[in-house]
Amino acid sequence: MKSHKKYLTFRTENKIEFINITAELKKILKESGIKEGLCLVSAMHITAAVFINDEERGLKEDFKEWLEWLAPRDLDRYRHNLTGEDNGHAHLKRTVMGREVVIGVSESKFDFGPWEQVFYGEFDGNRPKRVLVKIIGD
Repeated sequence: MKSHKKYLTFRTENKIEFINITAELKKILKESGIKEGLCLVSAMHITAAVFINDEERGLKEDFKEWLEWLAPRDLDRYRHNLTGEDNGHAHLKRTVMGREVVIGVSESKFDFGPWEQVFYGEFDGNRPKRVLVKIIGD
């Protein structure tokens, strides 16, 4: 069994942003040479997420509004902010959206459904953060 690892780094301009990383993941899969296996894509920061959904602008706006409704950016609302931080909302948003995804690989391609794409979700931007891409298989 082979293993291939790569890190992606993001520094978003906005505090909350969704970036489609599917094309970059396909390049990494190709360079790995792995034809059958699994691909782990994991946000390595507690205020960022990786998730699979549809590439549709309205949906991304819906996510932003829904997440803001669930966990508003209200500095006085979160005990976490008593530590001097201002990102309590970002931790909760990340928990809802998820830390990582695992994608099957068959015949050198990702096993996606018809509209599935992979996204990096940022909830406390303006600083560099990493995403781990690890592909294992043959």
